[in-house]
Amino acid sequence: MQTDWGFPDFDEHEGVHLFSDRETGLQAVIAVHSTKLGPAAGGVRFWHYADSAAAITDALRLSRGMSYKNAMAGLPMGGGKGVILADPARTKTPAMLEAFGRAVDSLGGRYVTAEDVGIAEADMIAIAKATRYVSGLPAEGEKVGGDPGPYTAKGIYLGLRAAAKRALGTDDMKGVRVAVQGLGSVGGRLAQMLAADGALLTVADVDAARAQRFVDQHGATLVAPDAILTSEVDIVSPNALGAILDATTIDALRCKAVAGGANNQLAAPEDGARLHDRGILYAPDYVINAGGIINVALEYLGQGDRAEVDARLAQIPERLVEVWDEADRTGDSHAAVADRIAQRRIGR
Repeated sequence: MQTDWGFPDFDEHEGVHLFSDRETGLQAVIAVHSTKLGPAAGGVRFWHYADSAAAITDALRLSRGMSYKNAMAGLPMGGGKGVILADPARTKTPAMLEAFGRAVDSLGGRYVTAEDVGIAEADMIAIAKATRYVSGLPAEGEKVGGDPGPYTAKGIYLGLRAAAKRALGTDDMKGVRVAVQGLGSVGGRLAQMLAADGALLTVADVDAARAQRFVDQHGATLVAPDAILTSEVDIVSPNALGAILDATTIDALRCKAVAGGANNQLAAPEDGARLHDRGILYAPDYVINAGGIINVALEYLGQGDRAEVDARLAQIPERLVEVWDEADRTGDSHAAVADRIAQRRIGR
């Protein structure tokens, strides 16, 4: 008998582990989706959730996305994800992070952790005190590792240009209208690269001061966070949290392509078909945002240097074209085709 255990996003996960540490206040979930290609690699997210069920759902969705992301990136890694449940004040201590490291270590290498939303390099150092199954530690010189954000942003930038070429007929970003949702570690760097190319940017961020600083420094049209997805542009680039593309928002899109780094952009599987039905080119998130995991995976595996990372980032547009070409041949949505290719590579 198969069951989803009351969680529709349970997808034959190999394990879902719940951890508590009363002394440090740690409450965490580690979801291991697949280890068929190697240890389950994926960052740990520090976030305040409405309840524990929401945290488990996030871990399930994110870990499945990591399986697909690592498979599409050609990495010998499976997919997993950790989430640490933050209190409303976002209280985070080195002791709590070290306790999470012990949780990771208890899985014996089946899960390898790294940075995600709410986690910084200093936090990874604290986690590494309790486990060797960690990546994203500070790097020097040409060594790979460290903050995955710049590599994620660069991969998205390359993928967005590929989307522009496919949807608009040019990868020269000068004058191309791009709406960037989220100006954090990834979205901010992406927006800077696009601004340097002469793209016409519309931006939004929940941190109003951060958004205004970007506008002051780089020039852009600033809109409210709830208006960014409906901006009349060529490309919408979601770079905040996920589940922002649903029946309502997709119907309101006024763009030719969606290409951004947010994980799990589709609120439900059928939303990929909705984009397809509207004729909107979609760059599946786990294909375009693989730059960060490429960097930290090569660090963990001890393979290559920054030149190797850059060479692998350059393959992201090729993988997107593979998805789009198969979608054109089959008539299926870009999201469905990407899932199918990833599943073939995993052997599911």
